[in-house]
Amino acid sequence: MNKALLEDMEYIRGKIKYEQIAGSTILISGATGLIGKYLVRFLAKYCGCKVIAVVRDLAKARKMWSDLEGRVEYICSDITRLEAADQSVDYMIHGASITSSRSFQEQPAEVIYTSVEGTRRMLEFARKNPVKGFLFLSTMEVYGAPLTEEKICETQGTSLDTMSVRSSYPESKRLCEALCAAYHSEYCIPARVLRLTQTFGPGVEYDDPRVFAEFARCAIEGSDIILHTAGDTKRSYLYLADACTAILKVLTEGSDGEAYNAANESTYCSIREMAELVATQAAGDKIKVRMEPDEKMQKERGYAPVLKMNLDTSKLQGIGWKAETGLLRMYERMIDYMRDSVAGKER
Repeated sequence: MNKALLEDMEYIRGKIKYEQIAGSTILISGATGLIGKYLVRFLAKYCGCKVIAVVRDLAKARKMWSDLEGRVEYICSDITRLEAADQSVDYMIHGASITSSRSFQEQPAEVIYTSVEGTRRMLEFARKNPVKGFLFLSTMEVYGAPLTEEKICETQGTSLDTMSVRSSYPESKRLCEALCAAYHSEYCIPARVLRLTQTFGPGVEYDDPRVFAEFARCAIEGSDIILHTAGDTKRSYLYLADACTAILKVLTEGSDGEAYNAANESTYCSIREMAELVATQAAGDKIKVRMEPDEKMQKERGYAPVLKMNLDTSKLQGIGWKAETGLLRMYERMIDYMRDSVAGKER
């Protein structure tokens, strides 16, 4: 395993109350995704948990966790067809959804259906198999496109336009949050919501299409970073290991029927500022940032509108959580991982 990943596993273990989840049975959907695969490995290998992974590609999952045989069990199912079978489960983490910006534009109906029906199926599973905690992984996008620098807390409203096709993703997430609140109120499901900002670190695939991965590839390949927008959008970011500690903190110590923002507030910056940081520091000033606006590409790729997503994380910090990894360090560790992954494929 990559050195950064090993170090992250130890970091997570040092930041949580290990005894609260040690030996538990935890069901995770979206298990082979960026965050899910981190959680599966940590819980199975470092916490002695039995992990039940909901996956669509069984062969891929077994290969991913071949060294964890006997610690990971599988439910092979599309999340929208998950059956609420009898299963002894202590905790559930629901992370399965469609996250491709292009899909938000080209397959909006599928995006909505997968989010809502998948969440309903997971909640029904929890209803049939009483759990200690149920966590839904939501998104900062539920707040729409704020245009001021004002801090955004969990009670903030939204500026989402339901007639915008791209709203398929954030609106479906909002409905999923409402489902969690409804199942908590009506059926006493201990449902909690974590609204994550953009999250990355070791484990990001080399060909990941998202902007943070594109910047990292440019640093590795010595190519200039080309921005097809003005890069005015501002948001905070979060390191993968810090996201995992937030997930486990809310899962075990959060309040039922509540939502929490998760971000590293110190990373708040514009996309252009992030690009400049990668070019001048992560890439050692060997590449430049070039501005080449392309409205057609923006529309085709489903770019989010310009926004200022300045998340307030005081509620999450109030239950003992803190993000510790800054933006430059996030990039350094992700770039090291991506280099290693390419070298491994070439060998």
